[in-house]
Amino acid sequence: MPNTPLFFTELFRYDAFIAGVASLITSLLLVFTKNWHGSFSMDHNSGIQKMHTSPTPRIGGIGIAVGVLAGFAASSHGIAAAEKRAILSTILLAGMPAFLFGLLEDVTKKVSVKTRLLATMASGVLGWGITGTAITHVDIPGLDFILGFTVFSVIFTAFAVGGVANSINIIDGFNGLTAGTALIMLAAFGIISRHVGDIPLAFTCMIISGAVMGFFLVNWPRGKLFLGDGGAYFLGFTLAWIAVLLPERNSSISPWTSLLICSYPIIEVGFSIYRRKFLREDASATQPDAVHLHTLANKRWAKKIFPTFSKTAQNGLTSPFLWCYALLPCVSAVIFHTNKWLTLAALLFSLIIYLLMYSKLAFFRWIPKNKNEK
Repeated sequence: MPNTPLFFTELFRYDAFIAGVASLITSLLLVFTKNWHGSFSMDHNSGIQKMHTSPTPRIGGIGIAVGVLAGFAASSHGIAAAEKRAILSTILLAGMPAFLFGLLEDVTKKVSVKTRLLATMASGVLGWGITGTAITHVDIPGLDFILGFTVFSVIFTAFAVGGVANSINIIDGFNGLTAGTALIMLAAFGIISRHVGDIPLAFTCMIISGAVMGFFLVNWPRGKLFLGDGGAYFLGFTLAWIAVLLPERNSSISPWTSLLICSYPIIEVGFSIYRRKFLREDASATQPDAVHLHTLANKRWAKKIFPTFSKTAQNGLTSPFLWCYALLPCVSAVIFHTNKWLTLAALLFSLIIYLLMYSKLAFFRWIPKNKNEK
């Protein structure tokens, strides 16, 4: 697609505004009516990963889904907007398994991790079924040949979408962390899409951002409403699907650019599995714990820098530290998206920075001790 100049007025879009307003109103209604639905929608404040001080509704994903639907409805029905509406309709339809099974977990607390993972993978397969789009290349010789076969391409896409969706759920630990990170990622996807002339995808990112922002204003900093599994998985699928579309629709963009944009949550979930499997004795790779990077940032940074603040305030003030880290790969992707090797270097650099930060927060030194070191 041709590269066309960016006009500042494009940032003020009616459909994105409507998405934001609808999401905000829905989110506020969920908070004001919590006495009606709280018996099944509340996230109680007991548990190893609970960082809030009072029971809070965890069905904020409804606000985001309503916002995306409103943005889709408000979008122009003209021929020029047909492609954008097609992308949005795919997100809404294909994202339903991820959203509904996550929401079911929010209200019943009985849906297993495996079932939710399969639901997000099903969303990836459904996305392919609707559009015929799947990951066909990853710039790795040999693997690209295998991905040339539809069955392998679809399976790989399902695993990739499921992985990203679950990684978004993993970082959903503090007020504003997931929503703020998603806004940063959507901005990166949108800017790159606009730069290469993919206007439909760029405007889609804006509408999704509007829906996320409406929820964000209620979620951060006081945490009046939580994203919940339904919201995390739906938002995770949306980001994953945009990550699939960007290089598939624009041959000049390497798939590594999408991976770089999504790298913070992916690194978090990858390192969490490694940590639980190899660094902790008798721990399952899927067992919850309270030593994620964001949890350590709350303990070592937010609580020490703001010792007199309430626990709720410290909760909200943890997220900006992680937003700064999320900015690193996303800004790098925007700058280096035309250069595969610089993108790979930025991905490696982001991983190193994550490991250094984790070591400093967990072991109080930038490089952890060797097992034989005393």
